[in-house]
Amino acid sequence: MVAIKGERQEVVCGRYTAALALLACLSVVAPAQAASEATAAADATGSGEKRDSPWLLVPMVSSDPKLGTSLGALAAYLHKFDPVSSASMFGAGGTYTSTHSKIGALFARTYFGQDHHRLTVFAGGGQINNDYEDFLGTGFPLSTEDHLKAFAVRYLYRGYGNWFIGAQAISTNYQIVATDALGGEFLNAIGLTGFDSVAIGALLQYDSRDNQNSPSRGWFLDANNLAYREGLGGTVSFDSYRLKLQYYWPHGAGHVLAARLNNQWTEDAPEAGYASIKLRGYTMGQYLGQNMSSFELDERLRFGERWGATLYAGIACLYGDALFGDRLQCDASENVYTSVAAGLYYVLKPAEKMVATLEYADGEGENRGVYLRFGWGF
Repeated sequence: MVAIKGERQEVVCGRYTAALALLACLSVVAPAQAASEATAAADATGSGEKRDSPWLLVPMVSSDPKLGTSLGALAAYLHKFDPVSSASMFGAGGTYTSTHSKIGALFARTYFGQDHHRLTVFAGGGQINNDYEDFLGTGFPLSTEDHLKAFAVRYLYRGYGNWFIGAQAISTNYQIVATDALGGEFLNAIGLTGFDSVAIGALLQYDSRDNQNSPSRGWFLDANNLAYREGLGGTVSFDSYRLKLQYYWPHGAGHVLAARLNNQWTEDAPEAGYASIKLRGYTMGQYLGQNMSSFELDERLRFGERWGATLYAGIACLYGDALFGDRLQCDASENVYTSVAAGLYYVLKPAEKMVATLEYADGEGENRGVYLRFGWGF
């Protein structure tokens, strides 16, 4: 059996990927706000020129057929611990959707010790309301109210040159409640009522990008694992492995072509801990499989000092075990997902190369949306 395209499966992913979705919401924003080398040089020389405010206030808007329209904002304070390290960020963000869902988070992303240490801390939670006409392809209509709390920490140490090693940990508490008695009995029958999970893992990174905000050249490699264990306080034990490789190629008059290969593999994972399709226009956790691999291209065309356009294409595949115990293979078209997107970008702060992007993304079926965000997708 293959994954069912067009069916809404967000609740299943909630067990282990809802927390990651919260992290993803901010991971797109946070890396895009580290200060550039130009700012570091100005600080080191004590430049007398007027400097930008250390405060950031960024709107976040998205609209798609599945999750409705969401409005939110991110507020952050930037601080440099030393002239060499990028600027650290301490902030908070939140969104509210037309389905009356709400998500909030606090985060800190720090660089210190002459950029030999990188520490990220995240705490967030929220309530997510879902209405399903056909829950997981069962034909059963269901309305749910999901409650989530999550905490995560990641530390990296520069070992040699552009290589970093480190560790990470994540803890989540998740509850899903049906809004009617019959729905509650259905959720109890299939085992979707809530969970606690705790995981720890190791990290290996290589980062030769010339800028943390808007890279124009260089490589970025991230390999990590998360070991979920009952012995750490969770309710299930399994493993998740991720490998991400990104490359940035400058060409023409300031144009940049960015490419990303993204992979996630799981071992002994419950269906709720499976990998999710991660392409623009798709809801994270909507399509799940034991393993996922994707390839994306993002062309960034420069029109002038501050304006430009974006063109995006991506393809992904789910393979291995599927929901309900079936198997997925990439040679079946039903397991392959595609996405295209186009939009504009505007350089908010030229010295730091901070950008805002407005894009329309179109996947398969009803998977599409409009997104205003701070920073690049990768």
